[in-house]
Amino acid sequence: MDEVKIDDTVKAFYKTGTYIGKVKEDRGSKFLVEILAVHTHPAQGDLHNPGQTEDVFFHQRKALAHHEKANVDKQAVHPYDDEIPDYTKSLEEAVQKYKEKLERRDTEFNQKALTRLQDLEKQYFK
Repeated sequence: MDEVKIDDTVKAFYKTGTYIGKVKEDRGSKFLVEILAVHTHPAQGDLHNPGQTEDVFFHQRKALAHHEKANVDKQAVHPYDDEIPDYTKSLEEAVQKYKEKLERRDTEFNQKALTRLQDLEKQYFK
């Protein structure tokens, strides 16, 4: 495994999203990562009850903002050598990919997640 250091560009999995960012600090078991682009949009819904819509709190999860900093577990941070995409363009692409995934199967869960994602789109791209 490649060693990650301060100022390295990384791909970081945080909660249910994946981001491209820069390591700002080593905080023991975590890295403080500055978000520069979105690779995978966070999942919508109840993570503890995946696929369920009844008797659960169906969360709406925003992607981390441009330049927001997150404490990410070190094992979820990996070197990233490609070009860093534009934040807004990367967010648009991540939202579109997630929407396409949700539209493949017409389930109650996917419909609810799609509604949450469409609401987020309005917030993101005013």
